[in-house]
Amino acid sequence: MEKNSDYVRNIDNGERRFVTQQMEIRADDQGSVVEGIASVVNTKTNMGWYDEMVMVGAFDDVMNDDVRCLLNHDPNFVLARSVKGEGTLKLSITSEGHLAYSYKTPNRTFAKDLEDSIRTGDISQSSFGFGIKTDEWVKQENGRELRQIFKLGFLGDVSPVTFPAYTSTSVAKRSFESQKKPEFVRDFKKINELKSRKLKLRGV
Repeated sequence: MEKNSDYVRNIDNGERRFVTQQMEIRADDQGSVVEGIASVVNTKTNMGWYDEMVMVGAFDDVMNDDVRCLLNHDPNFVLARSVKGEGTLKLSITSEGHLAYSYKTPNRTFAKDLEDSIRTGDISQSSFGFGIKTDEWVKQENGRELRQIFKLGFLGDVSPVTFPAYTSTSVAKRSFESQKKPEFVRDFKKINELKSRKLKLRGV
């Protein structure tokens, strides 16, 4: 069977998220620099059957990954690349903990067309492809599950996107099921109830 051309879908634990923060273009001595925020932290996102929040520090271990900046996550349209913190793509963590990126517009037709689309506001959102190393699930007061992402396992790409979309919520489902076994309780109310029962049984 032929693999999907979307590289994220070809990775077992690959996922994708997007942000709605406006991209910007500034000028320097060597041309135009495109800047964007690929992910925000400490912000709850409604993922349908659950909520999700990327925690501060989630990107600390992946800043030196081999990361591409792609147009619409398409590996045929490479805008920039960062390897071990060096290269044409600059990744950084803002003072709030958000994942930011920037690159100088390369001398490629699609890159210049993209710059024009960003200037006009036709393209204004960013997305990133990733895999998770550490996450936890907790039940909120409203009864909804909250997935907290503490550490990324890898950062594949950051991308200006025309139509932002989430992918691979099945990965989240597998994570949820593995952590919600009877012996693995993340509901703090239930934890306290279990502790109380143990104390009663011991006659305390």
